[in-house]
Amino acid sequence: MNLKVQLGKLTLQNPVMVASGTFGYAREMAAMFDLSRLGAIIPKTVTMTPREGNKTPRTVETTAGLLNAIGLDNDGIDRFLIEKLSDLIQYGSPIIISIAVKSVEECDLFGEKLRGISGIAAIELNVSCPNVSGGTDFGTDPALCEKIVRRMRSVTDHFLIVKLTPNVTKIAEVAAAAARGGADAVSAINTCLGMSVDWRNRKPRLANVVGGLSGPAIKPIALRCVYQIYQAFRKNGVKIPIIGIGGIASAEDLLEFLVVGASAVQVGTANFYNPTVALQIIEQLPQILEENGIDDVNELVGTLKT
Repeated sequence: MNLKVQLGKLTLQNPVMVASGTFGYAREMAAMFDLSRLGAIIPKTVTMTPREGNKTPRTVETTAGLLNAIGLDNDGIDRFLIEKLSDLIQYGSPIIISIAVKSVEECDLFGEKLRGISGIAAIELNVSCPNVSGGTDFGTDPALCEKIVRRMRSVTDHFLIVKLTPNVTKIAEVAAAAARGGADAVSAINTCLGMSVDWRNRKPRLANVVGGLSGPAIKPIALRCVYQIYQAFRKNGVKIPIIGIGGIASAEDLLEFLVVGASAVQVGTANFYNPTVALQIIEQLPQILEENGIDDVNELVGTLKT
């Protein structure tokens, strides 16, 4: 049974990654299972300088989902490289660093910081955080997305993934812009804008008022986005792979994403209520594939019949 996935020059032993912001810096999960079995680990997004994030409360449960307005709380790139990266590397899975920039010019600074750093398999450029002030949601404008990706591409040789937002009218156009800018892959989707209200007190439940919705509730949206991107890529001869994200909590979920066009997936919110879910998915895959006469997981990519 072949579970290995080749995303350009990035090789994954299986198509199951853990999404940024849902797995901490992996240290928190190391006692749960052997992290070397993961396809890749994507730690929480880092910015050039430390950020405190938004005021609390900044998470709230909803029906079949989670709203968050964390605001990219992190210690900054310098402390990440000094204090976190070596720990992450020891777990034996490829490390994909997630970064967010506040301007096109800041790409240059990240390029300098990451140049020559060993242990980083890829960069995921987060152009899609929906609850941060200060210019990080570059994924809503195709022209700006292309510009920032092109700038990042010019300053790094790392495999470059661009994380897209669903909070647009035509996500395939933004994906195409990322590809033109030099992305090696796109990941879809980040969270959907939403809110929760305490009507008795006439107050929002998030201090930020709105936040990003994730979890099972957004899986149909994520599947639609991956499908639209894949179809547009195929129509226009774009060859870069798509990584699916959104509500994935089982091997069946993963396989749905592959069929609509994803080559790999990221497991996110499910990690909060089932910390070993990614391993369970990996272990479920071979049996399901064998039962359906499939000996290579890659055979399923883009096979939806319409």
